[in-house]
Amino acid sequence: MSRVSLRHRLAERGIDRNLLLLLPAAVFVLTLFIYPFFYGVGLSFQPKRGGPLGAYREFFTDAYLRDTVWTTLRLSLPAALLNVLASVPIALRMRGRFRGRRLVTTILVVPITLGTVLTAQGLLNFLGPTGWFNRILMSVRIVDTPVSLTHNYWGVFLSLVITGFPFAFLLVLSYLSGIDPTLERAAATLGAGRWQRFRRITLPLLAPGLATTFCLTFVLAFSVFPSAVLVGDPSGTTRVISIAAYDAAYVKYDYALASAVAVVMGVVELVVIATVLGGRSLLYTGSTSGGKG
Repeated sequence: MSRVSLRHRLAERGIDRNLLLLLPAAVFVLTLFIYPFFYGVGLSFQPKRGGPLGAYREFFTDAYLRDTVWTTLRLSLPAALLNVLASVPIALRMRGRFRGRRLVTTILVVPITLGTVLTAQGLLNFLGPTGWFNRILMSVRIVDTPVSLTHNYWGVFLSLVITGFPFAFLLVLSYLSGIDPTLERAAATLGAGRWQRFRRITLPLLAPGLATTFCLTFVLAFSVFPSAVLVGDPSGTTRVISIAAYDAAYVKYDYALASAVAVVMGVVELVVIATVLGGRSLLYTGSTSGGKG
C-alpha cells in the first residue's frame, strides 16, 4: 500500500519514478565533470599576484603563451576539415553493398585501436629522417637529403588526420545511413544527375551530421598533446595550448595560470563550435534528427 501511495504521490508532482534510475549517472557526472570544471574556473581567479584576473592577464600579455591558441587552431581546424571532407566520398561509396565491404571498413577504422602514442611511433619509423619513406626516396634519387616530415607541423598534422579520420568516417557513415535512398532515386527518375542529387538532396540532409562531425573531430584535435610532443616541436612550432597548460601546472606549479589556460582553451572550442553550428542553418533549416522521409 505504501509503495502504491508513494508512486501516486510522485505522479501527482509530475515525477516519473523511472527517472530515479538517472540518479547514479547524475552523481557520477557531477563528481567527475561538473565539480572539477567549476573548481578549475574558480581557481583561475585566484592567482598569487595581479588580482582576480592576473592569470588571464599573464596569458594574453605573454606572446609565448598567447600564440599557443593560434598554433593549436592552425593544427586542429585543417585536420578536422580534412577528416570530414575525406570521409564524405568514402562513406558514400561504403554505403552500398559490395564484396569486401566489411574488410575495407575494418581497415579504415583500425587506427582507433592504435592510440596516439603508437601512431606517433609508427610515423617516426616510417616518415622519420631514417624511416622507410625517406630511404625509398633517397634510394631512387628523388631527393638527396631526408624530407622533414616529423618533429614539426606536418608530423603532428598527419598524426591528427590518422587518429581522427576513423571517428569522422564512422559518424558520417551513420548519418548517411539515415538518409532515405528513395529520395535520390526519385530525383534520378526526374532527370537529376549524380552531382545534382548530391548537392540538392544528400548534402542538405547531411549538413547537420557534417557540422556535428566537424565539431567532435575538432575538439579531439584541439586537445592534442602526445602527438605535439612525440612527432612535433613542443617548444617551438607545435607548442599547443595543452602543453602550455601542462607547463604551467607541473613545471611552474602555477595552478591558477594552468586553470586560466584551460578555461581559454574551452572558450575557444565553444566559439568554434557555436560558429559551425550557427552556419549549419545556411545549408539546412529542417530537423536535425535524421534524413528519413
